[in-house]
Amino acid sequence: MTTTHTLGFPRIGRQRELKFALERHWRGELPTDALLQTAADLRARHARIQSRLDWMPVGDFSLYDQVLDMSFLLGCVPDRAQRSGDGPLDAYFRVARGRAAGDDSCCSGVHAGEMTKWFDTNYHYIVPELSADSHFSLNPQPLLEQIREAKARDHAFKPVIIGPLTWLWLGKTTDGSPRLELLPRLLPVYRELLQRLTDEGVLWLQIDEPVLVTELDTTWQQAFREAYTALADVGPKRILTTYFGRLGDNLELACSLPVHGLHLDCTRARQEVDAVIDTLPEDRILSLGVIDGRNIWKTDLTAVLDFLEPLHQRLGKRLWIAPSCSLLHVPVDLDSETALDEEVRQWLAFAVQKLDELDCLAEALRYGRDSVQGRLQANAQALAARRASGRVRNPQVRQRLAALGDDPGRRRSPHAQRAQRQRERFRLPVFPTTTIGSFPQTPEIRQQRRGWREGRIDDTAYAAFIRAEIARCVSEQEQLGLDVLVHGEAERNDMVEYFGEQLEGYAFTRHGWVQSYGSRCVKPPILYGDIHRPGPMTVDWIRHAQSLTDKPMKGMLTGPVTMLNWSFVRDDQPRSATCLQLALAIRDEVQDLEAAGIGVIQIDEAALREGLPLRRGEWQDYLDWAIRAFRISANAVRDETQIHTHMCYSEFNDIIEAIADMDADVITIETSRSNMELLDVFEDFEYPNAIGPGVYDIHSPNIPSVESMVALMEQAAQRIPAERLWVNPDCGLKTRAWEEVRPALANMVEAARQLRQRHGSRAA
Repeated sequence: MTTTHTLGFPRIGRQRELKFALERHWRGELPTDALLQTAADLRARHARIQSRLDWMPVGDFSLYDQVLDMSFLLGCVPDRAQRSGDGPLDAYFRVARGRAAGDDSCCSGVHAGEMTKWFDTNYHYIVPELSADSHFSLNPQPLLEQIREAKARDHAFKPVIIGPLTWLWLGKTTDGSPRLELLPRLLPVYRELLQRLTDEGVLWLQIDEPVLVTELDTTWQQAFREAYTALADVGPKRILTTYFGRLGDNLELACSLPVHGLHLDCTRARQEVDAVIDTLPEDRILSLGVIDGRNIWKTDLTAVLDFLEPLHQRLGKRLWIAPSCSLLHVPVDLDSETALDEEVRQWLAFAVQKLDELDCLAEALRYGRDSVQGRLQANAQALAARRASGRVRNPQVRQRLAALGDDPGRRRSPHAQRAQRQRERFRLPVFPTTTIGSFPQTPEIRQQRRGWREGRIDDTAYAAFIRAEIARCVSEQEQLGLDVLVHGEAERNDMVEYFGEQLEGYAFTRHGWVQSYGSRCVKPPILYGDIHRPGPMTVDWIRHAQSLTDKPMKGMLTGPVTMLNWSFVRDDQPRSATCLQLALAIRDEVQDLEAAGIGVIQIDEAALREGLPLRRGEWQDYLDWAIRAFRISANAVRDETQIHTHMCYSEFNDIIEAIADMDADVITIETSRSNMELLDVFEDFEYPNAIGPGVYDIHSPNIPSVESMVALMEQAAQRIPAERLWVNPDCGLKTRAWEEVRPALANMVEAARQLRQRHGSRAA
């Protein structure tokens, strides 16, 4: 018999119940007990959905982030987050977001934990904070409570934890000490945890070690051997879980570790299956992730069965099948999408439907294909309809792409010449201030947008409302004294969806939410066909905003690489080709903005780094086409037009040369949570253009002080000449309230004023 299981399930709920409960709790409107009850109800609902599986996960549910959960389970809690009289979640939320629900002032919070991307996904995790003095102690109660819930449901379950090497690899030491030196202190806590799980009657444990799909040096490989040897004689049976890539040089290591099974992501590492089977001891199970847990296209079930049936004959009961990774990265249920275009809808599978696909595969392996012939036929018809659809390919788009040839997308003049012309045009002071683009999306804005979409508010009334919001935003910025303004993006629902809705080749859901971090959810659009821009997307709004002020107004666009990486992308052509199609559409918009008199244009590439392959040897190919796509979109402008770009939380020090090759006049980055650590690279690399290191952590409700922002910028000025520094928040302000934004930006403007006094005020 073939065994089925999942590695994890979406936490947020079909209607984002977890998001709304968390935000009510943080506002003091929902008691802790009620929040925990909401979480328990969601876990029960998700267990019912997964009840058809042979093994369902437990411990994959989190109130904020699974890495933060593991840090607390291991007793790795920063001292600054702990206060006497705390409730059970207070320290947890202080690390997550800088404030607990009981902290009654925006300024009473603490420095939130650093946040960065989970491997090459758009999920953000809270980085474990380590030092040479770190000590660990077991705090298993939250996990044990979920295990006891699962036992009461009387269905086979396996707890999920992050393995010791991946957890250490994800962490950072504040004092520069080697992380692996902490392993001897960490392993006794893991042993204690494994024993507690045995005491609870746990039979199987899923240990996630996705770091095995990265390039590990011999020190880390040896640490794996030592760690798993030290854990071998205690605890339940263990399935070592890898995902997001191939094992490569770690294949023999992964197969030799003293565990009871291994999971391989077959959507990205199918070529390694035979080698794994030949290397894995015959007493161990092999779990194959044959359903893509990161994209929403239907699986070709017939093709997967052609692949699995010989392996089933070879492995027998040793074969388990599953999605490739946790289903955290896809929406919950396609059945919620009653308004989705029916032709596109038949091509898709969300988390619930992926379980249906898994069930179909298992039935076919157990009882033969005839037992599921109707389901296989329906699947084949849907795939054939997608291939034959006239909506997928656009000959004009393909001709334009071919005409690009090897165009590198370079600016007309080097940056030094452009910078001089831009100084003459804009006459900005040193340390110019700006924001990243969005301003608070108030309940009134959301209500108006909802009414407009539902037809209760006509186009004229909605446009008048948005113009009034833009005017308000411009006025607020002028009163604050910002130097380069934005229009606030009141008309935009999401930085990718807004543009995708105006491009041919995209489809959109109403309920296809995916967790990005904490209560932050995104609704990735579906990129199913060739991309074409029928007409301008932003020009009217930006032109209106510029008419309200004499200060420079930034046109705000999302870049092609981010449009790609934050969408569910078609899988029937190379991603590089799709990205260049997007680049041409954005290029047209850039040129229209310039023609409308907009002199500063920001093209956000927030997701550039997260698209990097997990193996360094594969980076260059990605960077070549990704950087070229940005340049194609950005660089067909005059020298006096200033191009900005923005990048979200990501470690980009190791690709700084590629970022410099983007040749944006100004790059803004998120650095406040890492205390400007991301700028260390500029000590060795002379970045040629201007840079705005973020000084205001917009993912926390805390209001930064003038002194803290000045201190951060002084750190930046030690690495980058003052005349090339900008002052700005970490990211857009849409998730914050005006009551937080006003004082924070006022402090930021005052910080810039003090910096000018210290460093001079000559034009930037």
